[in-house]
Amino acid sequence: MDTSARPVPLQNRGDVNTEKPPPLDLSHHYSVVTKRRRPSNMKAAYKFFEIPGILNIAGGLPNVAHFPFDTLEAQTAKPVRWTPSPNYPGEPDASAAAASDPAAATHIAVPKTVNETDPLKKIDLATALQYGLAKGYPPLLSWVRQFTREHLHPDVPYRDGPDVVLTCGSTDGFAKTLNLFVNQWTEGVNSISERPGLLCDTFAYPNAINQALPYGVQIVPVKADAAGMAVEGPGGLEDVLANWDPSKGKRPHLMYTVTLGHNPTGIVLSVERKKEIYAVCSRYDVIIVEDEPYWYLQFPSAAVEEAKSRGLPPPAPSPPHKPARSSGFPFLDSLTPSFLSIDTEGRVVRLDTFSKTVAPGCRLGWITAAPAIVERLERITEATTQQPSGFVQSLISELVLGSSPQSQSARAAFSLLRSPREQAAFKGWDMSGWVRWIEGLRGTYERRMARMCRILDAGSRLVTSSPLSSSPSSTAATDRPASESESESEPESEWSPQTVTATQLYSFAWPRGGMFIWLRTHLETHPLWQHPTTTTSSTSRSTTPPSASGSLPPVLDGPTLAAALMVFLTEKPYRVLAAAGGMFAATDAARRDARGWAYFRLCFAAEAEANIDRAAERFVRGVHAFWEVRDVREIERLLGELQAQGGEGGASGREGEEGEDDGEEVCRLGWYMGC
Repeated sequence: MDTSARPVPLQNRGDVNTEKPPPLDLSHHYSVVTKRRRPSNMKAAYKFFEIPGILNIAGGLPNVAHFPFDTLEAQTAKPVRWTPSPNYPGEPDASAAAASDPAAATHIAVPKTVNETDPLKKIDLATALQYGLAKGYPPLLSWVRQFTREHLHPDVPYRDGPDVVLTCGSTDGFAKTLNLFVNQWTEGVNSISERPGLLCDTFAYPNAINQALPYGVQIVPVKADAAGMAVEGPGGLEDVLANWDPSKGKRPHLMYTVTLGHNPTGIVLSVERKKEIYAVCSRYDVIIVEDEPYWYLQFPSAAVEEAKSRGLPPPAPSPPHKPARSSGFPFLDSLTPSFLSIDTEGRVVRLDTFSKTVAPGCRLGWITAAPAIVERLERITEATTQQPSGFVQSLISELVLGSSPQSQSARAAFSLLRSPREQAAFKGWDMSGWVRWIEGLRGTYERRMARMCRILDAGSRLVTSSPLSSSPSSTAATDRPASESESESEPESEWSPQTVTATQLYSFAWPRGGMFIWLRTHLETHPLWQHPTTTTSSTSRSTTPPSASGSLPPVLDGPTLAAALMVFLTEKPYRVLAAAGGMFAATDAARRDARGWAYFRLCFAAEAEANIDRAAERFVRGVHAFWEVRDVREIERLLGELQAQGGEGGASGREGEEGEDDGEEVCRLGWYMGC
């Protein structure tokens, strides 16, 4: 038997010195920005991902079934794959528009070379895989620019309109925007008067905050109301800027916001509110960075269906939005527009991405802004990432540029390179195909959202009954753990008078857009609220979840109960994982004062269609069961699970569960840091 090809164990290799010294600690050479970078606050929950069979209806991930590619051979889905939903409440369903289009794409191929002299029409590997323009691959850049200027934002109110530059996704786009507008600030080195500030929502996408902090940026949250970022009143945008205290730093000149399907709250900012915000930003010279990965996921049915689900009168119909200039597509015309639609001064920088429409892994997006800003971003790109991946750009180019001349050359090359079985009709999408695709995606997510919200509505209250007697003995029994009170009291007659109580466990507004439900738990109604703990290692109340502080507060306060609830939901028979709202608080003060700990972000996008109802039902059952916990020791056990760093007793290796899989999967409701 030939063993010559077997790898030699590391310890037996003669060329390996097992006594080698460790590398030096060179962290004293790290830049200030590098030293300031902090780990994701999701890290403590990563171990919950490893529970076998866990479902994911949690993080901001598009469902893999909604990607337009079906195989690694780039077999594509048809633009009519999904049924759109009505653009306005009361319109008939668009299912008739879902008929199969035989001319739609079935495969995509990128030829090695094509005989085309126009660089805006030439899609081949010979050019796509070579060094290229930092601004982007010319055919795709041309298409994105056309889509942006003529269809997405057809009437930007400044001369000559905006320009675009391609990015490696929105995260890259925001990093370059910070590079463009923010000077690094260091305490003790720079004057406090120079410290930059970033305006944002009270609850915001944490990755954007983490990008800004290493620059020394001061995060400045602005209060919100039910309609989004507030303009007037204490803590509103006007108040924050007009009454800025220079001793805290430079008055912020940069704002980060998600306005169309806000992450995490699901709010869609109206045109009227945008005009108010824009006027304040114009008065105080603030740049608006508008991050819009969910712009096409706006749900016109949400208000009507929310009222119907809750037995409320239907809301007064809102006048449909009518753009000053049509995009050429009714679906796009129906959407609440970008800040760019009112940007008379060129102070809006918009971030877009293909992550939620094609696939997050393609790492491709674009920035739309005034030409002078785009020119500066192009200079930054030349010295950093250069253009996005040529492989990805060429693939997306063939996907969306279906009607252009180079597609004929691509089809000819395709027929020569593939087997007869794969020589199906090949045609990339044109602009109408792309719009039809995102219109169908909106319909799919809108229906998912409504299904999950109806289930959550039905379970938002816990109905209990108790005897009318208010004797001391019965009162004491209710304060003891359920197991003790049941064993020590006589069973009540089924004819005994009963008091029925409905306890509100959580509340939420149906999201008007995006991928998330922002749910506030009413932990102050829990039987153990403010109950003393049995093991106390701190002397003051905590506003930080025990997983971070490593100790229990003297009483079971909000952050403590919220952390316990999160772990409780991951255990059998519930097996759901929800995103703790505190991680979306822009600052520690917001986490405390705005009760960030009371919220959970639930996602209806990521999980398979068949699991949406089941995951929502498990969440409801788990919350109901948590309110029935009367024993402080159970809460402490749950917090111990959260503090454990894996191994026996950890969430992924509990005694008696290791290796088990009873077919009951765990539903992830929101722990991916990527979105």
